[in-house]
Amino acid sequence: MTRLRLALPDGKVLDARERPLIMGILNVTPDSFSDGGLFAAREAAIAQGERMAQEGADIIDIGGESTRPGHQPVTEEEEKRRVLPILGELAKRIPQPISIDTMKASVARAALEAGATIINDVWGLQRDPDMRKVARRAHALVVMHNREKADATIDIMAEVKDFLARSIALAEAIGFSRERILIDPGIGFGKKQGQNLTLLKHIGELSELGAPILIGLSRKSLIAHVTGETTPMERLPGTIAANLLAARAGASVLRVHDVKAHLQALAVARAIEEAA
Repeated sequence: MTRLRLALPDGKVLDARERPLIMGILNVTPDSFSDGGLFAAREAAIAQGERMAQEGADIIDIGGESTRPGHQPVTEEEEKRRVLPILGELAKRIPQPISIDTMKASVARAALEAGATIINDVWGLQRDPDMRKVARRAHALVVMHNREKADATIDIMAEVKDFLARSIALAEAIGFSRERILIDPGIGFGKKQGQNLTLLKHIGELSELGAPILIGLSRKSLIAHVTGETTPMERLPGTIAANLLAARAGASVLRVHDVKAHLQALAVARAIEEAA
């Protein structure tokens, strides 16, 4: 099992050998599925980023374009307008590394210049060809499995492994070692709900790829599929349950909206596991 241990340029180390790292989600979009644009305003977004940092998030992940089903794409300039002022200010205020959640190379480039050190690409370097050139400047990458449309007939584990293996090869070709490449199976992206559950049940199999695993399922419709909650804010208990199982299976990073709740859950789980 490959656990993340990554030395950053400023001397800090991201080390998931003791517990999974927590990546706090900061959506600065007016159409976020989870919070309905609650942090689209600049000051609200900065305050939320600082709050997650104070609660103990290890990484802050900022995104300026919704990727929910049926989302409306935005231009590169609009995405930059949303993200860059917030990212630049947070880079000055918090010690945690910042990740840019984008599929556009020009946005990733501008974000790195503004202080981001990690690129989180929901198409795993396989959509925008210029992303590979830009990614050379990042200190770490998140490469996620994605597909345009769900297909219930495919072997989802085989497809995800093949896709992520291609993404890893692309990253290695531009100079990344595997410990700097986080692989994300893309829960909720181009998948039927049963396939999402299958992926989570067998998530440990992704360790065959030799790269640390990131899981991003916070508040997603997968939870509602199981429990029936209609609003994302009500899905925290199910999110924590799924993330604890992912952590036990070897996930190095959990991408979540609720930082404090997850750190508490991880601490209690670890205390129980280590009890005499």
